[in-house]
Parts: sequence; C-alpha cells; structure tokens
Amino acid sequence: MIIVTGAAGFIGSCLVSKLNVLGKTNLVLVDDFTDVEKNKNLVGKQFSLQVERNIFVDWLKKNVAEVSAVYHIGARTDTTEFDVSIFDELNLNYSKSLWQICAENNIPFVYASSAATYGLGEFGFDDNHEVVEKLIPLNPYGDSKNDFDKWALAQETHPPFWAGFKFFNVYGPNEFHKSRMASVIFHAVKQIKETGGMKLFRSHNPDFKDGEQLRDFVYVKDVVEVLTFMMEEKQQSGLYNLGSGKARTFNDLVTATFSALEKENTISYIDTPEDIRDKYQYFTQANMQKLKAVGYVKQFTTLENGVKDYVQHYLVDKNYY
Repeated sequence: MIIVTGAAGFIGSCLVSKLNVLGKTNLVLVDDFTDVEKNKNLVGKQFSLQVERNIFVDWLKKNVAEVSAVYHIGARTDTTEFDVSIFDELNLNYSKSLWQICAENNIPFVYASSAATYGLGEFGFDDNHEVVEKLIPLNPYGDSKNDFDKWALAQETHPPFWAGFKFFNVYGPNEFHKSRMASVIFHAVKQIKETGGMKLFRSHNPDFKDGEQLRDFVYVKDVVEVLTFMMEEKQQSGLYNLGSGKARTFNDLVTATFSALEKENTISYIDTPEDIRDKYQYFTQANMQKLKAVGYVKQFTTLENGVKDYVQHYLVDKNYY
C-alpha cells in the first residue's frame, strides 16, 4: 500500500491522479474528510481506503507491515495563521511521528517542505543543507516547515530513503477549495470574469516596477512528476527545491491568464497592504541543480503553457485533474 496524506487537498489529490496514471491504485488516502468541497478532488480516483487524519498515526502503527511508501503532503498551509500551537501539532509533531514510524520500519518517506522556509531570500534559494539553520522564515507556517527540516537533518535514525521538497509557487487544478490561499491565476480568472480587469500589488521597492515582482511559479503537474520520480528512483536522500527554476513577473502571469481567456490585457495596481508590506517577497527562484544531479531530466512546463492548460481545461468549466 502507498500512503498519501493531504490526499483531498490541492497537491495531494493531483498526486493521487498521477499515481493512478502510473497504475498504482492500492492507495490509502489520509486527510480531514469533513470538507465537502475539498472531497470533490477525489471523485473518479482509484484508491483502497480513506483514513481520517486524527486516527491515522495509530492506523499506521497497526498496518505498517503492508505499507511500501509514504507521501506526506498534508499540512496546515495558511500563511496568515499565527497560532503556533496549530503548526506545532499538524506540521511539526505529526510529521515527526510519521518519520519515526517510517524509520523504524524501513519505509521510504517523501514529504512537503516549502520555499516559505527561505524567508526574504537573505541567504539565497539554494537547497544545500548547510544553510537550513540560518534561514529566517516570515511566518509561523514557514517556521514550522523549517523546524521539521532542521529536525530531520539532525536525526541519526531515518527512513531508508527520504526527501523533503521545498515547493515554490505551485499553481494548477484542484485548488477550488483553497479560497484566499489559492493561486493568483485562480483569483485572476474570477476577477477578470467579474470586472474585465485584474488588480496587482504595486511595487514599494524602487528596484522593481509595478507588477514586476518576481516569483518561481511551478505547475502542479510538474510537481507530482518530480515526487513520483524521486520515490521510484530513490537516488539521494535530503532536501530538494521544487520550482521551475525560472523566476517570472506577476505581469507575465496575469498576461498569460488574459491570453488563455482570449481577453484584452487590462492590469491595474493597488497598494500592498501595510501589514504585509515589510515582509513582501520581491524575488524567488529555485536553484534546481540538485534535482538535476540525481537524474531528473524532464523539462518544466513554461508559464504560458501551464497557465493555458490550467485556465482552459480546468478553471473555465470547473474540471478536476
């Protein structure tokens, strides 16, 4: 059996789809399945069992002999949540429990870290292990991800293969349930349909023009391609960046969205709210050399092609992947 936590969520449900494409259907899906909207991500997918998140650790201990791999994608990802105890419970301690069970029973373990661990990028965006202790995330969510990365690197006992992936700005299908935490493209399509235009944050940094703030946007289909590759190949344990490796502007992103909708490009700018202005990132870009060095050679989807696929095949008619 293959475990996928966070299986009803955005990336987790896309991973389930990818595993199905690879012929893997003996899947145990773990999540909080009380969210009806989120559960729509699982319609039509093949799996063996659903286990509620709050009883899964006990379930795993009892059924561990039948488990061949764990993809731990589930996490509390709200960057506006400031209750540290929630992140300690769901992102840090929960992950430690799964790691320890996998280590004791020789089960490969792939988990979701985050590019939020890099903070403002003061130390760059290189996924070498030496920099992890220095990183200064901007919020409790980023702290929780970095705290687990640090803990994992310090362990003498570990799974036979493990990899933590620092997801950059992931976009794509199956994020209908994410509300304000959904991607800019998701919100852009809604806003363009309603108003004919899109508002972006104005730059408050003299080094960047309005809308020219840069992010590493990565298509979710590429993300799950990498996750399954690493679990199959089991090349080298450690932390890995998972972005496209190419920073693009928000203007580029929204221009691609207008193009996918076949509408005239109408972008305007509003002030970045003062409460987040001093923690606003103006540049992120994943160094992807480490992943390439272990044999991942597939090209990442271009921003224009990813946005077109997402908008035209999923967002316009509300389809799921």
